[in-house]
Amino acid sequence: MGKYKHTVTAEEYGLTINQILRQNFKFSARFKTKMKYQSLVDLNGVETKGFVKPEVGDVISVRLPQETNDFEPEDIPISVLYEDEDLLIIDKQPGIIVHPTKGHPTHTICNGVVKYMNDTNQNFKVRFANRIDMDTSGIIVIAKNANSQNDISSQMRAQTVVKKYIAVVHGIVKYDEFTIDLPVGRPSQESIHRTVMFDGGKEARTDVKLLKTMGGEYSLVELTLHTGRTHQIRVHLSHLGHPIVGDALYGGEAPELIDRQALHAYYLAFNHPITGEPLEIEAAYPADIVSCIAKTEGK
Repeated sequence: MGKYKHTVTAEEYGLTINQILRQNFKFSARFKTKMKYQSLVDLNGVETKGFVKPEVGDVISVRLPQETNDFEPEDIPISVLYEDEDLLIIDKQPGIIVHPTKGHPTHTICNGVVKYMNDTNQNFKVRFANRIDMDTSGIIVIAKNANSQNDISSQMRAQTVVKKYIAVVHGIVKYDEFTIDLPVGRPSQESIHRTVMFDGGKEARTDVKLLKTMGGEYSLVELTLHTGRTHQIRVHLSHLGHPIVGDALYGGEAPELIDRQALHAYYLAFNHPITGEPLEIEAAYPADIVSCIAKTEGK
């Protein structure tokens, strides 16, 4: 059972437990209701009520109920970029999907995280705050409790989370910086393929920044997402005639350069769901994209 703890300071003397918790933790409204009705707050190890006024030096703790996972542990490498009692942020390798599906019931990041939990003597329900495609590498945020997941989801809906990718694309991108603001939709439920759809598509906006051109045939670009549509970056770039190198689904297949789309979620910035402190996470370019860039520069 997880727990948040706080020691009452002299400046907090005279405040109620509820007031002190509000000042020190960013709990969601849903979790505050659970705290009240499930009696999850303790004072010096003894269950208490939110209206109590503690003494200086008293310890307030909030308990998190024990949760379980139904996923089998698998020995899938988990590269940790950041971890605390609320978050596990990893650098996902390409070729592995995030969550089990009908077509991929096992060998997912979920299975690897459960093995990681066993190895590190932890137990939390796997909750993804974001997801990326199977053949995209980079940053994945796993919330260790519902309160953290809800807060990050709220930040994403408010579009205050900064999500940046890098990609190697076909062709020479003409402008240093520009925005693609084109709706993305799914023409057929029988296919995973998406496209720009002015009739029935959902709002999708991607900022593009040219980092460099390579070999007269390729460009390295940075993409900042303002919305999170499935395949958004891949669709937008392909629509402009700059499909991502290695992206067979959207016209960028290049087996001589890389065997998957050269797309990497390298940067994420948001506020910590509990403390409110800003977090900035970066994931280094993976070896296959570094190799792809070197090959295109040599052309």
